[in-house]
Amino acid sequence: MKATNPSDQELIKRYLAGNESSLEILINSHKTRVYSYILMVVKNPVIADDLFQDTFIKVINTLKSGAYNEEGKFIHWVMRIAHNLVIDHFRKKKRIPIKENSSEVDTFELLNLKTESIEDILITDQIHQDLKLLIEYLPSEQKEVLIMRHYIGMSFKDIAEETNVSINTALGRMRYAIMNIRRLVSENNISLTHSY
Repeated sequence: MKATNPSDQELIKRYLAGNESSLEILINSHKTRVYSYILMVVKNPVIADDLFQDTFIKVINTLKSGAYNEEGKFIHWVMRIAHNLVIDHFRKKKRIPIKENSSEVDTFELLNLKTESIEDILITDQIHQDLKLLIEYLPSEQKEVLIMRHYIGMSFKDIAEETNVSINTALGRMRYAIMNIRRLVSENNISLTHSY
C-alpha cells in the first residue's frame, strides 16, 4: 500500500520537533509557485531570488519563534509574506503604487495557443504584450484577483480568504477586471485573436 505524502501541517510539526529535512520538503513543494509569483511581479531574476530567500527566512524565523498559527493554508500564508516583501521592495524603490501589482499574466486564457509558425508565435507574443500593458491600467484590487486566478491558479474561495473579502466580492472584482480589459481592448483597437 502506497504511503500518502505528509501534509504541510505534519511537515511543520516534524520540523519543529527537530527534523530539518521536513523543512526542505516543505519549501521544495511550494518553491515554484512562490518564486513564479515574485518573478512575475518584479520582472528581475536577481531581485526575485533575493525576495524568495527573504520570504523563506521569514517563514523559518516565524516557525521557530512559535508565532505561526495554523489558520488557513500554509501556502497562502507564505504567498502573503512574499507579496508583502514585494510591496516593501517597491516602496523602498519609491515606485508608483499602481505598479506594485504589475503582472506578467501569460496564462490569461483569452488565447488559444496552438501556435505553429514563427509568424503565429510573434503575433501571440504581441497579443500578450498588449494584454500586459492593459492589465497595468486595472485598479489594484482587480489586478490582484486576476493574477491570483489566472497566474497562480487559486480558486475564488482561496482568493476570498487571501484578500479578506467574500467570494461574491472576489467574483465581482474578476468580472469588472474582464469588463475593463474588454473595454480597453475595444478603445485601443487591439485584436486578441489571430487574423488570417
